[in-house]
Amino acid sequence: MAQPRWPRARRGFTLIELLIAISLMALMTALSWRGLDGMTRAQSQMHQHADDVLALQAGLAQWGADLDAMASQPNSASIDWDGRALRILRNGTGGAGEGLRVVAWSRRSIDGAGQWLRWLSPPVTTRDQLQLAWQQAAVWAQNPSDDARAREVRIAALDQWQIFYYRSDAWSNPLSSAGTNPAASAANIPDGVRLVLTLSAGQAISGTITRDWVRPTLGGGK
Repeated sequence: MAQPRWPRARRGFTLIELLIAISLMALMTALSWRGLDGMTRAQSQMHQHADDVLALQAGLAQWGADLDAMASQPNSASIDWDGRALRILRNGTGGAGEGLRVVAWSRRSIDGAGQWLRWLSPPVTTRDQLQLAWQQAAVWAQNPSDDARAREVRIAALDQWQIFYYRSDAWSNPLSSAGTNPAASAANIPDGVRLVLTLSAGQAISGTITRDWVRPTLGGGK
């Protein structure tokens, strides 16, 4: 009589096979993590680049708006470039009752990196307030106090910048331009202002940007 044949017991995983499987799973997990980390970093860089572009666009738009809103007062300068800061006397944005404001643009090193900055004074309604704000703008560009820093806005990382005035049918350095008395108000306003920015490397936009502003009331097609 034939003996019954019992099914063989299934063989389990050996310790070596388990170690190999665990190692493969760990490797796949590490590769997946690197992929996700790379995607996260790339997305973060894209957001940062987009923010940099928007900040620069807003800064250039504000630059043009400040020049367009330039105001004229007797025996007061409307615009002045001292080699460090460009100061502008401009109309307020809150209507005629707000008064005037002094705005200044400059470059200063912050945490070891150059930054293009804008400073705005409180509204001024008297000549004494205007003279004080004009002086504060110059001091801010050289040695700002904590209160002055609170009124500044960072625009973009900047290696260097240059300003040129358009007068007598030519662009020239404002410090060497043959101009009129700076306190002669409207006569002090150039026909155009050229801004040349050298943006720091490593940003969404780098290199040199040139922006020309032409006085809105200028005639003759200049």
